[in-house]
Amino acid sequence: MTQQSPDPLRNPDRAPSLAGVERAAAKVAALLPPTPLLPLEIDGATLWCKAECLQPVGAFKIRGAWHRLTDLTPEQAAAGVVGVSSGNHAQGVAWAARRLGIRATIVMPGNAPAMKLAATRALGAEVVLYDRVTESRDAVAAKLLDERGGTLVHAYGDPWIIEGQGTAGIEARAQLAARGIDGPDKVVACCGGGGLSAGLALACPDAEIVAVEPEGWDDVTRSLEAGEILSVEDLSYPTECDALQTPQTWPINFAVLQARGVRGVAVTREEVRHAMRVAFEKLHLVVEPGGAAALAAILAGKVAPGRATLVTLSGGNVDAARYAEILAG
Repeated sequence: MTQQSPDPLRNPDRAPSLAGVERAAAKVAALLPPTPLLPLEIDGATLWCKAECLQPVGAFKIRGAWHRLTDLTPEQAAAGVVGVSSGNHAQGVAWAARRLGIRATIVMPGNAPAMKLAATRALGAEVVLYDRVTESRDAVAAKLLDERGGTLVHAYGDPWIIEGQGTAGIEARAQLAARGIDGPDKVVACCGGGGLSAGLALACPDAEIVAVEPEGWDDVTRSLEAGEILSVEDLSYPTECDALQTPQTWPINFAVLQARGVRGVAVTREEVRHAMRVAFEKLHLVVEPGGAAALAAILAGKVAPGRATLVTLSGGNVDAARYAEILAG
């Protein structure tokens, strides 16, 4: 039986915390440079856009993956890891696993973007496909763990993952402070299962947090309004925001979001596409649909900017043909 460290920040049953985010931030800072925090002027207000699309794997998911895998015991590392992901977390786990010499298996939907599937395999991970509508990725992962052993590295329902994603907020706070700005006072985050939103809620305890989801996949928004976890009503609902297609949040994420009074909003396909074009035209960045959801909410007038608003551009992994089509309008 694997011995767990007595360190409370290495207890798998713990709740994520600001102390955990700060510890993760030190680990990430030793590995990667901060992603740019870019100003974007919208109707007289300055938005501060965190360009996570420029990470080595094209998304913020590298943060949580690195925090999680570097805290595995030697016995756990030797047994390998199993992840569940639509593509960005998959690449984050695969990247960290390759660097650390850990075997990684990722459960991914068969309709994930081809470039995300190819990139995950190119990083050395084994990909196990499932049907997003008829199968549960968590059930597929559980079966693999029963058969092979290993450690589950969930895409959002994990204290290490939540804390790792929150390191983007620690970086942003320092970047704003370097410009003489006290903030952020508002954080607008792309939201699938709530890992990033929960992490940022911990990292920026004085900020208002808004979680932004695509229409039809707004289960976190509905859950926060209802005061209980609700599932996506139609798993076949079409969306281009594949990175945000999660069936429901987990209690560990929901507890953080609820405690911080986070609210959610939903954005349409056309609002997301417009935000992708704005990011390209104004910031010269390639942002995937799921990565543009937070910016879309502000551009559509669904979220009013604050004095110092942090906006996540959370990923840039989009198939070239689809991206060209969206830019063409």
